[in-house]
Amino acid sequence: MPELPEVETTRRSLEPGLLGRTIVHVTVRDRRLRWPVPDDLERALTGAVVLGIRRRAKYLLIETDRGTVMVHLGMSGSLTLNPPLVPPAKHDHVEALLDTGWTLRLHDPRRFGSVHWITGDERSHALLRELAPEPLDPDFDGDYLHRITRGRSAAIKQILMNGHLVTGVGNIYASEALHAAAIHPGTPGRRLSLRRCETLANAVKQTLARAIEAGGSSLRDYVNGTGTPGYFQLQSAVYGRAGQPCLRCGGTIRLVRHGMRATYYCAACQH
Repeated sequence: MPELPEVETTRRSLEPGLLGRTIVHVTVRDRRLRWPVPDDLERALTGAVVLGIRRRAKYLLIETDRGTVMVHLGMSGSLTLNPPLVPPAKHDHVEALLDTGWTLRLHDPRRFGSVHWITGDERSHALLRELAPEPLDPDFDGDYLHRITRGRSAAIKQILMNGHLVTGVGNIYASEALHAAAIHPGTPGRRLSLRRCETLANAVKQTLARAIEAGGSSLRDYVNGTGTPGYFQLQSAVYGRAGQPCLRCGGTIRLVRHGMRATYYCAACQH
């Protein structure tokens, strides 16, 4: 699933080709996404001018002079800008033709993504209003992490991936950040001291920043807005390296399952 780094990379790659552009035509080939594509999307967007593109958690917010299009990439989706005369591919469910001749297309084979049309304050939208602080925001720090882990017996990796507590830390990046902080992923959150929470909060920020710089991770079919894959998985210290030596201490990387998710860690240096 595209996580925060992949969505942010998509946003950055789309921005130059979208800003200031007019949408001249909208085509919806299949409205049956995770939630039905709004019936009035074609009418609402035709003639609209793109004013900006932002991100909130894993949602892309394309702001126009008429309202905001909110897009979620789902499990295997991508949002790309395609040159003129490039025909749509199978599973290109929604597209917007720009005045440059380029086409913005949502490709979603599994149809777990979504497209929403918002005319009011997007912060009050049901999918956004309950979101927790993002790990790249100043509000996410050691103090915050220490506060939300008090009294929680859940494993710290599960806490990091709980969208009601921290928004946008996916499976790969939680494993990598915990390794960088030398914390065992199964450690109950309440056992972490303030100092270790500070170390972990910094590790999360640094891991996500490195992932964005690398263009995200392309484990299956993720590409950014220009069709370029991500390469962070080539830099991973633990993820996907079960049975291999730890790059820090030489111990063996192990693979366990936490809540149906693959968790990689070093048995020697993560405590």
